[in-house]
Amino acid sequence: MSERSGIFAGDDPFALARSWLAEAEGTEPRDANAMALATADAQGLPDVRMVLLKDIEPGAFVFYTNYESAKGQELAANPQAALVLHWKSLGRQIRARGMVTREDGEVADAYYRSRGLESRLGAWASRQSRPLTNRATLMAEVAKVGLQKGANPDRPPHWGGFRITPLEMEFWADGNHRLHDRFRWSRKGVSDPWHIQRLYP
Repeated sequence: MSERSGIFAGDDPFALARSWLAEAEGTEPRDANAMALATADAQGLPDVRMVLLKDIEPGAFVFYTNYESAKGQELAANPQAALVLHWKSLGRQIRARGMVTREDGEVADAYYRSRGLESRLGAWASRQSRPLTNRATLMAEVAKVGLQKGANPDRPPHWGGFRITPLEMEFWADGNHRLHDRFRWSRKGVSDPWHIQRLYP
């Protein structure tokens, strides 16, 4: 039996990640796709926040945001990021870090159209990460945008996706007495083969 049997089996880390996420969707009470996203600004100062993972592609993790937000500006200055998906209900987590590119084409358009109208209008109205006097100001801006853009607004030019293409991924599962199972997948470049190594807990 291969050492990477059971929940760790497989030769494709993205397929494995999709499998773990699908399982978590049946056990987590809310937002199984919530992930911690870490970035750094142009001076190297780190920042982290929770965002929603929207897709695990054959070679990347994809999320969407306002490009003018703090994370958008940090990724423009330093297009590298790390993420963590943690599922307490399963006792598992996935970590990944790598290079970041923008997704601002047809894929972003399609995802934007799939969102509720209020969320689409909010993408236009919110000056994300910038000071806001009060909530009433935000709601007034949403109403104003609704009148201007109507029921089928186009995707704002300042809003779209980011694609994280990992050079390293780690799959972690809780073990008794803190003797956890950890497997790290790493590669030097995105076209290089993966090297898989078990790690001490």
